[in-house]
Amino acid sequence: MTNEVCTGAQILLKSLVKEGVKEIFGYPGGVILTVYEALYNQKDIKHYLVRHEQAAVHAAEGYARVTGRPGVALVTSGPGACNTVTGIANAYYDGYPIVVFTGQVGLNQIGNDAFQEADVVGITRSCCKHNYLVKDVKDLQRIIKEAFHIATTGKPGPVVVDLPKDILTQKTTFDYPKEVKIAGYNPNYKGHPIQISKALKMLSEAHRPIIISGGGVLTSSAHEELLKVANMLKTPVCHTLMGTGTFPANSELDLGMLGMHGNFWANHAVSHADVIFALGTRFNDRITGCLQRFARDAHVIHVDIDPCSISKNVKADIPIVGDVKNVLEGMISEFEKTNPNIYVEDKNNWLNQIEEWKRNRAVVKSPEGKLSAIDVINKLYEMTKEYDPIVCTEVGQHQMWTAQNFKFNKPRRLVTSGGLGTMGFGFPAAMGACAAYPDKLVLNIAGDGSIQMNIQEMATCADYGFKVINCIIDNGYLGMVRQWQEKLFHEHYSETKISHPDFVKLAEAYGALGIRIEKEEEIEPAIKKAIEAKCPVILDFVTESMEMVYPWVLAGEPLTKVLLSNDC
Repeated sequence: MTNEVCTGAQILLKSLVKEGVKEIFGYPGGVILTVYEALYNQKDIKHYLVRHEQAAVHAAEGYARVTGRPGVALVTSGPGACNTVTGIANAYYDGYPIVVFTGQVGLNQIGNDAFQEADVVGITRSCCKHNYLVKDVKDLQRIIKEAFHIATTGKPGPVVVDLPKDILTQKTTFDYPKEVKIAGYNPNYKGHPIQISKALKMLSEAHRPIIISGGGVLTSSAHEELLKVANMLKTPVCHTLMGTGTFPANSELDLGMLGMHGNFWANHAVSHADVIFALGTRFNDRITGCLQRFARDAHVIHVDIDPCSISKNVKADIPIVGDVKNVLEGMISEFEKTNPNIYVEDKNNWLNQIEEWKRNRAVVKSPEGKLSAIDVINKLYEMTKEYDPIVCTEVGQHQMWTAQNFKFNKPRRLVTSGGLGTMGFGFPAAMGACAAYPDKLVLNIAGDGSIQMNIQEMATCADYGFKVINCIIDNGYLGMVRQWQEKLFHEHYSETKISHPDFVKLAEAYGALGIRIEKEEEIEPAIKKAIEAKCPVILDFVTESMEMVYPWVLAGEPLTKVLLSNDC
């Protein structure tokens, strides 16, 4: 019904429905009680009550990552809004669309140090794509329309809408706008055809080409086009952590992940390439190593929808501003029209050289006595791959072992924090995945340190039947930091040994299933029981404390200087 007079709170919910929002994650508080009153009287939106506001934003991002649709979080003012900042920054650095609605004190109280007042616009300005303070109820529906448009177009990202208490109670006519017009905001989706032609010619004539697939490939759903381009140009593909799943791991052209803990052969291929075709990646320090020594003989073709990302870290010889999918479609069309000559013999020699590099692999020594974390993760992969699971991770050694040992042939299956490296992200992100796909097998691979960052969300999982299987690599340390201390700080393990509760009893206290695994023969039965369970699960794998992640390129070193074992 149009031209209906509604309160700001009602307009908020009606606007969400217009945007196709069906699920939101939140936590109530005084200044947004009018919104929760409106929620009580409607049936179109499902609200999930988290136990911490940070978890609401991570869950919204997890939802966005697996669906491609914007996630939504709703929190109160002051501390509630402040608790969202880590989640907002995480979505900003990894480029995922979320809209966060924060409560605010009344307009006449702003700046007066009112109870639970915080300058949300000022606090979030540097870590979101855009933010709003609503000052007139008549602007609310336009602002919401713009917020979703900004969050989901161009390079996606978080948008914050700060809602003063009195705006939510004031009334105006509801007439949701049909389109958005924002002066100065007009992302370019079509890559320039001349640049695309130049790129195709350079790749066709290249002797040692390589494609780097970043998170932008996933965002634009360009995985099918990428596979076609790689095959037609006979060019190998490596991916960033955020690009995991954008190129099938079972392809002969797949080199896996590059970078600090990437494959030896992927790092060497990038370092010795004569042409790099970079798709939707920022070239951050985790994939370049020492910038001054990164791929010094390569010409770089860089495709990104964000013009600010091009040549920011690595100079592009052929910059192409546009959506990755559209650019690759343009390249395929150009290829089919011109049928350029591909130097097949040179490219075969290049692939043979990469096969030689593949013989240099990390030397993994199985620990004596306790479980190997790598063996645990390999067994998790083998026993769950038939279910095509969504795999979330926290941040640390377990994250890298997962990226190295799980084989992803489809996009939106790995959900992990890249740019910000947020401990505590994986568990609530897994809840968001469960909300989106309740019948999907969802794993959260965690460390015994990172899982404690948002362990309170076991209550949320129990309440809503989110069957997250938390697989804890329990090594008694903040593992990745301890690894750095061992190699770089003379084995001075300063404040990295960590205690934790009895995870089995903790799971039981929340009404979940808890299993401790200490022997190799216990791994398979525990995983099988977890898959068959009808409730949230904690699998506590007690593993070797001093196991290391290899390969490892030390910070500031070139990609070719790779440590493959403790003996390096």
